[in-house]
Amino acid sequence: MATEENGPLVPARLRELPSRLLGQASTHAQRLVSEGLIGADAHKWHYAALVALEESGPASQATLSARTGIHRSDLVAVINELAARELVERTPDPEDRRRNVITLTPPGRRQLRTLEQILAAAQEELLAPLSAQEREQLIRLLGRIVDHHAYEHPAMGSDGR
Repeated sequence: MATEENGPLVPARLRELPSRLLGQASTHAQRLVSEGLIGADAHKWHYAALVALEESGPASQATLSARTGIHRSDLVAVINELAARELVERTPDPEDRRRNVITLTPPGRRQLRTLEQILAAAQEELLAPLSAQEREQLIRLLGRIVDHHAYEHPAMGSDGR
């Protein structure tokens, strides 16, 4: 990685520090994803909510929060945005009228396909220097790190709270 952030002027011990490299890679990844999604008037939490609803079906806001790692208070705003665009439908739960059930709509499925294309392009750009085998290995290794620390701190959501 011959960039200013990790170029020859940076001390070797910094260039080889895994936490620093992960942080820099994360920064690049977030920038690529955010820039791509902005073009579709979306953000990462929109994608997370839509994909969770498609994969697991309608859910209460509490269940959707658990599936996505989006804090409940933040999820309300995400659902409001998606509902205003008719990408999800919010209806009272027939079993508990105090609770809402969130359902993916056909326009929501179409938007999800668009967001998946954007994210695929961002992943391609991020991982461009790696071969297919290296990409698979990186994903496996990062998954192990994330899983290890998720079990170490189970109260922490994927959003870091």
